[in-house]
Amino acid sequence: MIKATHEPLGQVSEHEIRQLRVFKAVVDCGGFTAAEADLNIGRSTISLHISKLEKRLNLRLCRRGRAGFALTEDGLAVYQATLTLLAALEAFRTTVNGLHAQLVGTLRIIASDTVSLHEGSGLARTVARFSGLAPEVYLQLDVGVMNEIERMVLREEADIGIVPYHRDIEGLVYAPLYEERCHLYCSHHHPLAGLDEADVTAALDAYPVAHAGIEVSDEVGRQFAGLRKAATAYHYETRLALILSGSYLGFLPDEFAAPWVARNELRRLLPEQRSYALGVAAITTAHARQKRARTLFMQLLTEQFLNP
Repeated sequence: MIKATHEPLGQVSEHEIRQLRVFKAVVDCGGFTAAEADLNIGRSTISLHISKLEKRLNLRLCRRGRAGFALTEDGLAVYQATLTLLAALEAFRTTVNGLHAQLVGTLRIIASDTVSLHEGSGLARTVARFSGLAPEVYLQLDVGVMNEIERMVLREEADIGIVPYHRDIEGLVYAPLYEERCHLYCSHHHPLAGLDEADVTAALDAYPVAHAGIEVSDEVGRQFAGLRKAATAYHYETRLALILSGSYLGFLPDEFAAPWVARNELRRLLPEQRSYALGVAAITTAHARQKRARTLFMQLLTEQFLNP
């Protein structure tokens, strides 16, 4: 038990803030090993940071061992306080940056699946314009799962999210961007590939289907009605792998599937019956702190669709 006597903490140094960031990453990742890639440091270094932090705070923050990683009650309280501290530091940095005429700081954008490569998203063109207007802004662009993106934007862990538009969540502001059409596909060596539409219709419900694991609209739900869901693959790349295996059918955006269709590796099934529209929107939090870099990027992004 580390906590033996109570001593006031005193001033928190930059080194201790670094240790708190490591601690937060370990908690967010669910353990030391999982945090290695996120922090880009070894497990032994992470363990040393946590041990020093525990000694500095005179608290046992977590249990680690064969039973796995778990926060103590004190650790949970420190984690919550760490979130508050780091958010306050980011707010301070954002405020100071906003006082300068030149845009600086970090802009964090997280997109769902292949949005970053989709021609209709206008993302590449927006990044080009934004970089020219705000060259000092450090841009972070990543990919995530839709529900996780919504959570990150709500908690201001990301400034902008780009997701399939499927529902209105309180606290988020939606800017519709574009719409893509998704069809049902099979591989060229799937049993359905050589059948005519009537035979495909009759046999369709006998074959397993890979799906995203979530239903983003009622229309999507109707398209899957009667189909035999047998595998989950949220990202298009992994879903494509299942479809190309010949063991599964699956819905894919037409633009994403086009290269494999052109090589006769994929076949579109029942194009007049099995398809749905997937709208895509940029999201920000309604209660976000003022951040000029985010405002500029959203302005440039939406202009792509107002003035194509």
